[in-house]
Amino acid sequence: MKTERVREILARIEGLHREFESKFPLLYEEEGLEGLYRTVKSLYSLSVEKMDLISELYREIAPVSGDVEGILKEVQKSEHQMKFRLEELLGILSKPDHYSERTRLKASLDRLVHFHRIYDYTMRKALQAIGKEIESIEFLERVGGSENQKKVPTGIVERLKKIDEIEKALETSLVFMRRLYLHPGDVYRVEEALIRWHRMGLLWVEARNVEKLSGVRNAGEILEGLTLIGVVERKERGGESVYRHRSFSSG
Repeated sequence: MKTERVREILARIEGLHREFESKFPLLYEEEGLEGLYRTVKSLYSLSVEKMDLISELYREIAPVSGDVEGILKEVQKSEHQMKFRLEELLGILSKPDHYSERTRLKASLDRLVHFHRIYDYTMRKALQAIGKEIESIEFLERVGGSENQKKVPTGIVERLKKIDEIEKALETSLVFMRRLYLHPGDVYRVEEALIRWHRMGLLWVEARNVEKLSGVRNAGEILEGLTLIGVVERKERGGESVYRHRSFSSG
C-alpha cells in the first residue's frame, strides 16, 4: 500500500465532501430554475469526482484490508445513489416547462433531501473509519516482526476500540440507508408511529411497540438510524433500548 498516496486520496475525498455539504443547502435557497440547475450541476460534478477518487482509493487499499474493502463498497453504493438522484434532477430541469416535469421535480427534490438526511452522516463516519484503519495498518507495518514489541501500547488499543465503535455506527447507518432507499415510506411510518405513542401518553417506547403500530418489520433498524441522525433519542431500560422523538424531549 502506498501510504502517502492513500492519505492524499482520502484527504481529497474529505475535502470534496465538505464542499458538497457546503453547497447542498443552496438547493433550499434557489428560487429560479436556472439557479437550481447550476447548483445541481455543481453538486453532480463533485459527486462524479468523489466517485473516481473512491474507486482509486479502493484499488490502493482493498488488497491489504478486508474491513476497508467492505466499507468502501458501501461508500461507493451511497455515492452512486447520490449521483443517480442528481442525474434524475438534471434530466427534469433540462425540460422544466412541461407541467408533468414540474410535478416530477418536486417529488425528485423531496427524495433527494430525504436521502441526504443519512447520506452525509454515513459518508463522514465511513471516511473516519477508513482513516482510523489506515493508521492501524501503518502501525502494524511498523511493529510487524519486531521481537521487542511485547504488547500493543494502550493508546493503540483505545484507538482500535474507537474503530470498532465507528464501524458499528456505520453498519447501523448503512442498514438504515438501504431501507430508506428501498422503502422510504417505512421510515415515515415508523417516525409517525413513535409520535403517536407519545401522544397516547407513552414517553419512552420500545421498538416492538413501534413495530406493532406502524406495521413495519424490524422497526428497530429504522429507529437506530433515526437516532444516529438526531431525530430520535435512545436510552437503555431493563436491558432493552427505548426511544423518544426529539420533538417530545423536555430538553
